[in-house]
Amino acid sequence: MSIDSNVSPQWLENQYLLWKEDPSQVEEGWHSFFQGFELALEYGVTTASTNKAIAVQELIHRYREIGHLLACVDPLTPCSFDHQQLRPAEFGLEPEDLDKNFVVEDFILPNGKLRDIIEILNDTYYRYLGVEFTHIPILEERHWLQQRMESTRNHPKLSLKSKMKTLQKLQEATSFERFLHKKFLGQKRFSLEGAESLIPLLNYIMRRGAELDIDNIIIGMPHRGRLNVLANIFGKPLENIFTEFQDNSEFKVVGEGDVKYHKGYSADRDFSNGKTMHMSLASNPSHLEAVDPVVEGKARARQDNFGEGGMQRIMPVLIHGDAAFAGQGVVAEVLNLSQLEGYRTGGTLHIVVNNQIGFTTLPVDARSTCYPTDMAKILMAPIFHVHGDNPEALLQAATLALEFRQKFAKDVVIEMICYRRHGHNEGDEPFFTQPLMYEKIKKHPPSVDIYRQQLISEGIPAADLDAQQQQIDQELQAALDRPEQKLIEGFMQKWEGIEREFTHKPEETGVDKATLERLAKAMTDVPSNFTPHKKITALMQKRRQMVSEGRQIDWGTGESLAFASLLDEKFNVRVSGQDSRRGTFNHRHAALTDRNDGRVYIPLQKLAEEQGCRFQIFNSMLSEFAVLGFEYGYSVETPNDLTIWEAQFGDFANGAQVIIDQFIASSLTKWDRSSALTMFLPHGYEGQGPEHSSARIERYLQLCADENMQVAYPTTPAQLFHLLRRQLKQLFRRPLIVFTPKGLLRHPLCISQLDDFTSGSFKEVIPDDLPSEGIKKVLLCTGRIYYDLLQERTERKRTDVAIVLIEQLYPLHLELLHRILAGYADDVSYFYVQEETANGGAWRHLRMMLTVLLDREPLYIGRKPSASTAVGSHRQHKQEQQEIINQAFADE
Repeated sequence: MSIDSNVSPQWLENQYLLWKEDPSQVEEGWHSFFQGFELALEYGVTTASTNKAIAVQELIHRYREIGHLLACVDPLTPCSFDHQQLRPAEFGLEPEDLDKNFVVEDFILPNGKLRDIIEILNDTYYRYLGVEFTHIPILEERHWLQQRMESTRNHPKLSLKSKMKTLQKLQEATSFERFLHKKFLGQKRFSLEGAESLIPLLNYIMRRGAELDIDNIIIGMPHRGRLNVLANIFGKPLENIFTEFQDNSEFKVVGEGDVKYHKGYSADRDFSNGKTMHMSLASNPSHLEAVDPVVEGKARARQDNFGEGGMQRIMPVLIHGDAAFAGQGVVAEVLNLSQLEGYRTGGTLHIVVNNQIGFTTLPVDARSTCYPTDMAKILMAPIFHVHGDNPEALLQAATLALEFRQKFAKDVVIEMICYRRHGHNEGDEPFFTQPLMYEKIKKHPPSVDIYRQQLISEGIPAADLDAQQQQIDQELQAALDRPEQKLIEGFMQKWEGIEREFTHKPEETGVDKATLERLAKAMTDVPSNFTPHKKITALMQKRRQMVSEGRQIDWGTGESLAFASLLDEKFNVRVSGQDSRRGTFNHRHAALTDRNDGRVYIPLQKLAEEQGCRFQIFNSMLSEFAVLGFEYGYSVETPNDLTIWEAQFGDFANGAQVIIDQFIASSLTKWDRSSALTMFLPHGYEGQGPEHSSARIERYLQLCADENMQVAYPTTPAQLFHLLRRQLKQLFRRPLIVFTPKGLLRHPLCISQLDDFTSGSFKEVIPDDLPSEGIKKVLLCTGRIYYDLLQERTERKRTDVAIVLIEQLYPLHLELLHRILAGYADDVSYFYVQEETANGGAWRHLRMMLTVLLDREPLYIGRKPSASTAVGSHRQHKQEQQEIINQAFADE
């Protein structure tokens, strides 16, 4: 068969012309051939000889490009080591060419027999490890992989000790599952059976990673195989795992607890070469892949705290299922974070455990791509497809993956093709939906038996292998008979000294006038060689003037003073969100841009550097789920930092509802893991329609219980200042939900005086300053509507109406509110006023508490219930808003 069937003359001619024009326009592997072609023309070498040389080069390229499609990587499918597309005849090469020498470019054997070239290619690309790497556009990365794979033929050189250790981890993984099945029959454990090779793979990653100076690994994984990883990688005491199955722990669970296959763990591991590895397994919910951005955030926080070189020392590892990796959108979001300045972690090692089914759904119904890993190609990452019954091939893939990550600081993917021996859980019957697949699985020997037989065939005595197995079985039985160990997991290390219990105790958060004036100068100073937009120059001057004159300090200035004062006290500050550097509503301007050359200058970073701390502010990618998850993970690792995620509009946070529900609101009670994450959610009814009005206050309040979060709606710049400073001054840590303004950012009444910043603390409830005598009506409210009510009262000259402002909605300071309201006469009328709909806002949350407090139910004034948060018509919005105000001041 002619070479024309693989390389058309037109294509070859086009490549040749491109090469003559500029050699860099074609792959480096073709350079020598075109040089040789011209040399052949000069010396009269035959065209047939030239074509054969080109054919060999194209054969090499074909193996590299599609060898992974033909490799033997599926334990349930018989292997065939012959494929038409890789037969020499397809390239015009004949049997007699096998013993001819060919000079080839960009290959480990530059001058050799075709037979030897094909043998190297078969061993490297066509056995139990298939590699996708030719899609990588960076030549250095491709060549690096190519050289390391072809020089070793993708086979690791393992010592006898390493082989025995590999078998031991397989034996441990297999025996653990069998033991649980026997002793706790029928209980869910989400078995690893069929994918036991994950355990020797992870064990090797830890050991080899330590050799490459990685001393900290954070793992995120789903529930399947989690208990096995906890037992055989993290060394969680077996007796404690067994106790969880028996559900008779003598040590009280903090909070409500969680099922055993969702819990996290951490441990230190020492290696024989003197290296130590700290390993963390992040707690996670059943929501597949939701933990991915959390792990990335945790890793980045540790790297930032480590300082220079942190990305080389601290590595995130994410373990995925095949259906989830292809199906969950957050996977693409997290991959997209990997090279962004504010979110990169130096490369993540992804392990896709492909058991070829998702619950009962086959791949043909679960994805539109060839591989479940194809999503990773958006990063141009190398992808290793490995036979799940071949642990040595997995170790080779791990070696390449770790070294690539350390050298190029990029993500790498290992896909372990395996199977799931049972159904989705141990009580599920897979033969109902996949009878043919499970007939194969039923007859298929476990990985441990296959590898054991391989080692025996290599001359290792069976007695040695059996002795190793016997020791594992004895330890499992002994652990079942031992009492559980007391483990202290929460509020350790960086969380030591932080209290678990919430308190309303006020914290002094004022800052003296001289310091505020100094900070105002620092946060508005611009280098002499830097030229921002003239309006920004004026804004900086105005902010400095506000502070120096001590009056009319607006929201943006108050916020900047909060950041600056914390930095001045050596607290780190991190802000992240869509358009957060400027601010969606043009109020922040934390990062300035030179109008002449595009340079960016962040004044607060200079202040932070002077204090030896960090100020980071990033415009995030257009994602809520992944970015909020990242910031939550970051906050868990940095309890003494102010970590803020800001939504572009408050209701956009519903794109990250899984993170809010499963992590932010419930991690303390489920996993004894608290967070000081602050969420900025712009909120306010200003006629902008259903999607830009409400941050869904009601949803956050519905999640509140057991003092798990703090929910606040501050109404003045000084209140925001004290609230943000309080977040780090409190003795405890809780997530802080802040409903921030839009229209109020420039409202003439939404200002504070400098004295409001110099003393005091955040006021959870703000009383009215009118004398209580003569008050006939008390309006309780929260947020932006306060200013509408205040203006109306002033215009109507009503001195008989008091407005009491609730600034912290949860935990509601009932004692303080009672003291404030006790000053009013018994016959006063109480109303709760809100601009939100009756089925939204804070009304339904506060209704019962206010009823008990007042010994009567306050009357509701606000919008009627609605399936939508707001009307689309600006005219109708104004009418509704005015009706609320009129009703609030109507005579009874």
